[in-house]
Amino acid sequence: MKKHILLNAVIATALSAALLAGCGASGSANTTTAAQETTNAGSEASTESAASETKASESAAAETSAVESKAASESTQAASEAETAPIGDTSEDAMKIGSLKGPTTMGLVNLMHDVESGSKSGYLFEMQTQPDVIMSELVSGKLDVALLPANVAAVAYNKTNKGVKVIDINTLGVLYCVTGDDSVKSVKDLSGKTVLSTGQGASPEYVLNYLLDKNGVKDCDVQFKSEATEIAATLKEDPTKIAILPQPFVTVAMAQNDALKIAFSLTDEWQAVSPDSKLLTGVTVVRNDYLADHKDQVDAFLADHKASTDKANADVSGTAALVAQYGIIAKAPIAEKALPQCNIVAITGDEMKADLSSYLSVLNAANPKSVGGTLPDDDFYYVK
Repeated sequence: MKKHILLNAVIATALSAALLAGCGASGSANTTTAAQETTNAGSEASTESAASETKASESAAAETSAVESKAASESTQAASEAETAPIGDTSEDAMKIGSLKGPTTMGLVNLMHDVESGSKSGYLFEMQTQPDVIMSELVSGKLDVALLPANVAAVAYNKTNKGVKVIDINTLGVLYCVTGDDSVKSVKDLSGKTVLSTGQGASPEYVLNYLLDKNGVKDCDVQFKSEATEIAATLKEDPTKIAILPQPFVTVAMAQNDALKIAFSLTDEWQAVSPDSKLLTGVTVVRNDYLADHKDQVDAFLADHKASTDKANADVSGTAALVAQYGIIAKAPIAEKALPQCNIVAITGDEMKADLSSYLSVLNAANPKSVGGTLPDDDFYYVK
């Protein structure tokens, strides 16, 4: 548990570098000047000497480039390993929880801190950037509990032959259109535009597709990127680009370029075309075989998760410091601005079932693939 100080420094450095988009270029030697000058002088001996020096220079440059490339690769690997390193109680019977870097983990940071400080125990946390990694670890049994995009949870249910249950909704709508293009004010204005987005195969893709279809937009070119930080870096360099981003990365992007603004909220656009359902982002699921043997632990986690999310919404400043400490956002002041917009919740029971089932029904009607081919049955919902 003492390793988290070094871990957080590595994560914060890596995330800060990604968000600031500092593209480091390896040094290159000027290998032609000496040879060209010598040729112009017409001295064969000098030409041979310059060629020899050029060859040596090229060799040195190649070696330097190789060293720099290796160092960059090792740095990237170290950041990746640090980001996914377990945090918390490493005892054998601890509940293993996986979450995504973003609002879902922001709702957990107070609980994570309690475990690391020793005031609570029984939880081991892992943070990833891709939902498919979390889902594969859940299916394999490496994780007991996972915080996933809402539609991915339904996909997991279908792919595991009803092997998981959803236990709470952890995040409501957090998707926004961000751009410096003043002509974009609604989904309809995306016609003929190129839009950058994350979340291919997850809620952002299917929500955006649904909204485009409902607004009759057939010619929007959606280009998916693997991480929100990559899109934030692009917007920093060119604010005329258009992007669909989740909080807190909306706030991160806008902090880096004051020409950017929120063009519209996808939650508002969803309500306009689907007023009988809520736009959801994330839910928490548990493996059924784990739930069967550890029901009391799951119920305890639900209470602890709610307490953590309640504190995230009540103590914004303190939670923002932890968000930065755990490397979700590099700087606490930006996290403090983003937190109130992240719609972090812990909705359980009948309310959870009603909200999630209606949301999944809308996605299924638009594209059954979005929920894994068919809507989950009632046994998908854990209602005490």
